[in-house]
Amino acid sequence: MFFRFLFYGGLGWSAEIVWTALTRRFSGRADNWLLIGETSLWAFPLYGSIVLFYEPLHNWLRPQFFLVRAGVYLLGFWALEYLGGWLVWKITGDKPWDYSQSRWGSPSGLIRWNFLLVWPLVGLALEPLHDWLVRLAV
Repeated sequence: MFFRFLFYGGLGWSAEIVWTALTRRFSGRADNWLLIGETSLWAFPLYGSIVLFYEPLHNWLRPQFFLVRAGVYLLGFWALEYLGGWLVWKITGDKPWDYSQSRWGSPSGLIRWNFLLVWPLVGLALEPLHDWLVRLAV
């Protein structure tokens, strides 16, 4: 389980760096091809917590239709993103991410409504990865 926590934390960090680099470039917020992305040290345990929250949820949802699983993953990722951001905000006095200026709106600036399709796809993509990691540990 500890290995999977580290794996998910590193995977989340890497994905966030790539995501921020590419979205900045293609949205016009970066006008060069340096593709500089970013993340936070605080994000590592949030991504690592996939082993504690996502894996048991995936096991429970296995028999469900993929759209049901996708909807549950969306709500779960939004809940963890909000709670994790809120906890870091309360501990440090600063928001680790702030989506307040989003044209879509954002509760307390901590989640993005326009990730309506991103989080379900991430959840579904993690299913075979979770199964592979569990098989690897046996």
